[in-house]
Order: sequence, then structure tokens, then C-alpha cells
Amino acid sequence: MWEHCLKRLEAEIPKNEILLWIRPLEVSIESNHISLLASNDVVLDKIESLYFKSISAAIKEIFGQGYSSSIKIHKPYVPEITEQAQSTPKNNIPSNIDHRFVFDNFIEGRSNTIALAAALQTAQTPNPEFNPLLLYGSTGLGKTHLLHSIGNEILKNNPDEVVCYLHSEIYVNEMVKAIQQKSMELFKQKYRSVTTLLIDDIQFFARKERTQEEFFHTFNYLLEGQKRVIITCDRYPKEVNGLESRLKSRLGWGIVVPIDPPDYETRVVILKEKAKHLGFTLDDDVAFYIAKQLNSNIRELEGALSTLKANAFFTGKKIDLTYTKQILKELFKVNHQIVSVENIQKTTAQYYNVKLSELLGKSRKRSIVRPRQLAMYLAKDLTDKSYPEIGESFGGRDHTTVLHAYKKMDELLSENNDLNEDKQKIVNKLTE
Repeated sequence: MWEHCLKRLEAEIPKNEILLWIRPLEVSIESNHISLLASNDVVLDKIESLYFKSISAAIKEIFGQGYSSSIKIHKPYVPEITEQAQSTPKNNIPSNIDHRFVFDNFIEGRSNTIALAAALQTAQTPNPEFNPLLLYGSTGLGKTHLLHSIGNEILKNNPDEVVCYLHSEIYVNEMVKAIQQKSMELFKQKYRSVTTLLIDDIQFFARKERTQEEFFHTFNYLLEGQKRVIITCDRYPKEVNGLESRLKSRLGWGIVVPIDPPDYETRVVILKEKAKHLGFTLDDDVAFYIAKQLNSNIRELEGALSTLKANAFFTGKKIDLTYTKQILKELFKVNHQIVSVENIQKTTAQYYNVKLSELLGKSRKRSIVRPRQLAMYLAKDLTDKSYPEIGESFGGRDHTTVLHAYKKMDELLSENNDLNEDKQKIVNKLTE
């Protein structure tokens, strides 16, 4: 029901502000009282001064007039800091920072403006206002670029900082090795001695209970010591099935910011800038054409440019619109014909004019539930994914939810011509 309150608030509060300030609040319900728990004084003051009146009204409307609400600071549990850990040397930790990724070559658009601003603030402030910073979004949207940009900016301003970037899979592998070699204390000291920790793709921690336990304590340790923690995830962390609730809660202490796929105009700018980096100039009509054909993520755009450059180099041809259509014809054809769960989700959301985040979220509105169920049905019908795999792709839902959706759609499609027409139009879009 709290999700319904958030949807209700969108009628009067911009969605970006809800994502920045209200969604990260931890909600506790006891009897007829709802406590909103803020991670720090800044968030508390912001909510009290600007949003609490609207939140209270939404709670009464959704939960009922008998409910009251309040907001307060949520003080986290912090493990004891031992003298041994405090005195750990800091000079043997590789930063793993890729120097190619900096803020200067990150292309800003409407889909990533807030994420870029938050990353800059984190990198340029010794004690950032929002800590931790969590960036979430699909693959290939620039999350890793921002992580490395933060690391490069920090080291540029203060080379003595101990900055460490790593993929969550590396963290897991190192921990397994430490357990096998009975060197867990050294493992703990390593990551608790950094001044900035950059963790990529934290959804990989799902269902790895011992890893989550250790990271939970390291995370708390670093925050208590006012060290920066920046994390990425492929979806809103509370929707990752297999992450412990207390870790999900901790991830919302600072600020949680989405990165969406780039819009058409931004894709054009990205193509022209990436082409310049590859050593050639991309004409406007070529950039517009590619941007129209590829609308998923930045990596697809980079792949198209690399293919163009390689072919032009070996043939000596000029990269104009005619040549581009000829060389990338098969790529675009394959791209349009790929039927994946992700494509089904995007196409269904576009067809019904609903946001992808709503389709994957927890809204129980009929206008969202029906498209979601049809998307699940198509995912099972058009791909080789299992019910559990499809459920995981739809915000970490249980396989029984997908099974119910499939049976419900199968029943409705047998008696509803309009729904059948919708289904066929979506299938046509996926395979055209």
C-alpha cells in the first residue's frame, strides 16, 4: 500500500523529487501508525519542510483516516571498529579505475541528469551530502562509466585517497578464496581500509547469504567512518529477489537514482561524440538514422559505429547514409527480430503507453496489471525462458505469479477479440 501512496504523490510532486527524497525512506507500520525513517538530518529536514503534509494526506487517503504518521532519523547499527582494523595499511589496494571514463566524456541527457549531478557531488565533496550513492538501471546505460568517473575525479583532486573499484562478482570470488585460505581477517581489513568503495552490479550478491553478511558489516563500517560508498544495480534494489531486507534497507540510506535509456536526441549526440572518439565524423543524417533504428542502450550504438568504421577502413568507402544502410542492414534486421524478455517488456509498455518502471513495479492498477500479465504471457510464449527466469526479469517476482498471469491471459485471449488484437500488434512490432 505504500507503493500506492507513492503513486498518489506523483499527482502533486515531480517524480524526480519522489525518487530522490521520498522513495528511499524506510517505512515501518505498527498498529495504525506509520513511521517514515530518514537516513540523515538533510533528508529529515527536506521531508518535514516540503513533503510531509502531502505524504500524510496520501497515507490517510490510501490507508484510511484512522492512520497517523511521523518521520524521524533512523540510526543504523554499526559494528565495533577494532584497533587492528584502524591501523591497517592502505597502500596495497589496487584502484582498478579505468582512466578512459571521466566526467568530461560522459554525455548528459534527460535520462541521466540527476545521476550525473549526484555522481559529481559525491566525487567533488570530501563528505558528500548523500552517502551511499546508488545508481540503478538496465545494462549499457552508463552506470559503470559514472563509477569510474567518480574514482578518477577523486584521485585527481586527492591522489592520497584509497579508491577501489570492483565488480560484485570479484568481491564474491575473493571472499570465497579468503574462506578457503582461512584469511578472512585480511579480506575484511582490505575493504574496510579504503576511503572510497565503488561496487558494480550488486544484484550479483542475491542469494549469497554469507557474502551479504560480510558486505553488510563492511558497508556500515565505511559509512560510520564517513567514507564514500557508491554502488550500481540493474534495478531498484528493493526489487532484487534474494537480497536480505536489512541490506536493501541500508542501500537506501543515502540517495537512490535511476538511469533510463537515452532519448532520441541524446542518442544522436552520443553517436556523433563516439564517432569523433573513434576518429571519424558522422553526418547528421547518418546519426539520426542509426539513433532511430537502435533505441535500447549505448553499447548497441557503439557496436554499430565500430562495424561502420571497420568496413569503411577495409573498403575505402565514405560513411554516408547509403553506405550505412547497406553495412548495418543485417544488424538492424537482427536487432528488430530479436525477441527477448527485455524487448517484450519495452514494446508492451510502449504499446499501452505506460512507463517501463510501472510495468516492472508493484502497481495493482488494472491499467498496469493487464499489460504486465500480457508481457509475461508473451515472454513465456516467445522465448525459451522458464517461469522463474521470467519472474526474476519482472522485478524479482515468484514463478507462481508468472504462471498465474499466463493462465489468466490464456483464458482472456480465448474470449476477448480486442486483447487478441493487442497481442498480435505487439508480436508484429517485435518481429517486424
